[in-house]
Amino acid sequence: MSTPADRGRPVAPVVLALRRLPNPRLTGIGAGLFAAAVMFVLACADRLLFDGSSAVFGALFLPVSALTALWVRPADLVTAPISVPIAFAVGIIPISGGTGGFGGQTMAVVTALAVHAGWLYGGTLIAGLIASVRKVRLMRARQRRMLLAAQTARAAGQPSPAPRAAGRAPRRPSQR
Repeated sequence: MSTPADRGRPVAPVVLALRRLPNPRLTGIGAGLFAAAVMFVLACADRLLFDGSSAVFGALFLPVSALTALWVRPADLVTAPISVPIAFAVGIIPISGGTGGFGGQTMAVVTALAVHAGWLYGGTLIAGLIASVRKVRLMRARQRRMLLAAQTARAAGQPSPAPRAAGRAPRRPSQR
């Protein structure tokens, strides 16, 4: 596979630094567990260090949302925008400040979710945008591969596998 450097274009130092970062591919459940565990640990650290600051928690939620969307495998891209709000809800439990048993804690969590909905929407939007862009890029790459395979087959004199719309059966000669 050729890199931009092979084609004569210089590669930016930022791109080189990003390529050195880990590139895990998490399943949908793995991405959800990753996000929930990280948000819970960050919320506990937030409670200890910053006395449960919601601004710190929200600001930390945004990169966790982005990492979740970047690290989920291509087959499970749809799970990223679904799992990050769940992770936010799991993480808000330690900093919600509820007292008085289960009912008081539940009311505090629901109130915290309502009050900090901006952070929740922002993180979900980030995850959704990243997942959507990744999906569009995957679809374009697949389309390019199909066109290249068809061109190669035509050049070799073989019948080309014409790309069809998904879910459509080939037409019979009487329908043309």
